[in-house]
Amino acid sequence: MNAPESSDRITNRIPQAITLKIQEAAELTGSTMNQFMVQASLEKAEKIIDREKFIQLSENDAAMIINLLDNPSKPNAALMRAFERFQQREIENGNQSGPAGDISPGQQV
Repeated sequence: MNAPESSDRITNRIPQAITLKIQEAAELTGSTMNQFMVQASLEKAEKIIDREKFIQLSENDAAMIINLLDNPSKPNAALMRAFERFQQREIENGNQSGPAGDISPGQQV
């Protein structure tokens, strides 16, 4: 047996001119004003969430990222020193078999 879905109530105070416009649009789509407002709000929320969560790349940007993944640059001196400090800290903390293991910077995993 399916449990009934819980729902929340949202109330808004809006000017009459806006109410009339929303009511007209709802009637044109064959829905109630409440259904129309919920659907319109949901569509807007999904657009905003999609816009904020997804990164769109141009074809050139995507090709550059693929190239960087396929052909990573060699680690520079600063990265090598940082990795050595990390390894030393892992040894001092007793994590010799930690996440880095025996991997050196720039080594393919």
